[in-house]
Amino acid sequence: MPSQQTDQLILLIRSMTKAEKRSFRLYVNRDHNATYKLFMQLFDYIESAKNYKEAELLKKIPQIKKVQLSNIKANLMKQILSNLRHLHKQDYADITIREMLDYAKLLQSKGMTKASLDMLEKARKLAETNHETVLLYEIIDAERKIETQFITGSSTVKAVRIHEQSQQILTKLDIHDRLSNLSLMLYGMYLKYGYVKDKKDFEFVKDYFYNNLPDVKIGKLGFYEKIYYYQSFVWYYHMTQDFVNYYKYSQKWIETFRDQPELIKQDQILYLKGMHNALNALYMANKKEKFLQYFTNYLEYEDTFSEQISENLEAHYHLFKYVHQLNKTFLTGDYDGGVKDIKELAEALKKRKYAWDLNREMVFYYKMACVYFGADDYNNALEYLNMISNSPIGGLREDIQCFARILSLISHYELGNDFLVSYQIKSVYRFLTKMEDLQAVQREILSFIRNTPQMNRRDLKNEFKKIRSKLQKYQDDPYERRPFLYLDIISWLDSKIDDKRIQDVIKDKISAAKNHQCGMSL
Repeated sequence: MPSQQTDQLILLIRSMTKAEKRSFRLYVNRDHNATYKLFMQLFDYIESAKNYKEAELLKKIPQIKKVQLSNIKANLMKQILSNLRHLHKQDYADITIREMLDYAKLLQSKGMTKASLDMLEKARKLAETNHETVLLYEIIDAERKIETQFITGSSTVKAVRIHEQSQQILTKLDIHDRLSNLSLMLYGMYLKYGYVKDKKDFEFVKDYFYNNLPDVKIGKLGFYEKIYYYQSFVWYYHMTQDFVNYYKYSQKWIETFRDQPELIKQDQILYLKGMHNALNALYMANKKEKFLQYFTNYLEYEDTFSEQISENLEAHYHLFKYVHQLNKTFLTGDYDGGVKDIKELAEALKKRKYAWDLNREMVFYYKMACVYFGADDYNNALEYLNMISNSPIGGLREDIQCFARILSLISHYELGNDFLVSYQIKSVYRFLTKMEDLQAVQREILSFIRNTPQMNRRDLKNEFKKIRSKLQKYQDDPYERRPFLYLDIISWLDSKIDDKRIQDVIKDKISAAKNHQCGMSL
């Protein structure tokens, strides 16, 4: 089995573009010794081989001895990264700044103090332009070391300037640190627990948020401090289901980038994530027309990418694209069309084309299951729901795992698998009790499904009407409405009552609401 070192090397080589591979070959052509030949032969083998097999490699390239292989891999990784760093430094200001810091140190080691300070001055200006606060402090610290160790001819004015700037940067770094930590912690809480489920949850998240939110004046914050500030509000309002403010702060996040468009290229993924959250807020608020318009704008953003788009950027762009392609299906009710749309996504997941994390995959599996469910294809829905239930990592997205099990019960009911429904009811109860997440809506659904095998088929419509009446009162409850964000159980019940396909029920509701929209204004 390949080691972690091998896996990373294979992933790196396969992520390289044709231009990057061509550049790498030119880069190493300067050295023609035996070591070069060995690591380049390893590069060629990994590039061409469909599956990496160490035994096959050693047989195909007998010059490489097994005891040498680990060092050759490490050397190859180092050479590739060195070339990529050189090739892409113009795309990332922080790489250029770090290089300038290295040059300044080398110049100082040669006794060229003036040249070293000039280099640091250039680095400082670039760091200020690109809001690289951490690197800016490192530059100031390098200047201070030179001024305290060597006679540079500078007046005390420079000493005062360094002192004042370092104090300002330390203050900014403190704010930067607190806001970025708050944003990260809130995001981590969302990944684990999802939306708040009751008043206790809400008060906990609210207290945590406001107790850790620094008292700042937004106009005095730097670029990234603003982004982290708005991010924190985005996660907070998302978790607490305040979709109006969720959208508001997502827009502020985007506008901060658009006020300084030169920084969009520097951090395109962060910009795309802002657009993703704005789209998500519109979807959650059921703002179909505005969502469709915004989604069209998002798709047009792909035209701005160069041919040399990074693997990471491409993965994130398609991640958000597929999420909202699915959300579009839910907003329009076109589940038959949605089944066709997800073919490309299903293939990408199967081949692990973009190496998305498990959390993202679980969200996709659930949404894809919902699309198949809406199209009355319960077997395919169960296939994706089982992927969630059999997830190797427990404790992640417990909200998704919970509703996947409920939707699985309903799918088995639709297929007439009464025995499996009876068996799984107990399992789902145990799961929900363990995570202490059994809300009124879930209890009503589980109780209803548990009793369906004993119900007379002729009385089912009346039973559907009863459970619908019970559930409807929870739709506007700030905490009990949470399950409806995951599962449109009311539309499913309506489909059973009216003997219609669920997607036809949803389309009828959308059509009826088109000229009578009320509620949140975005």
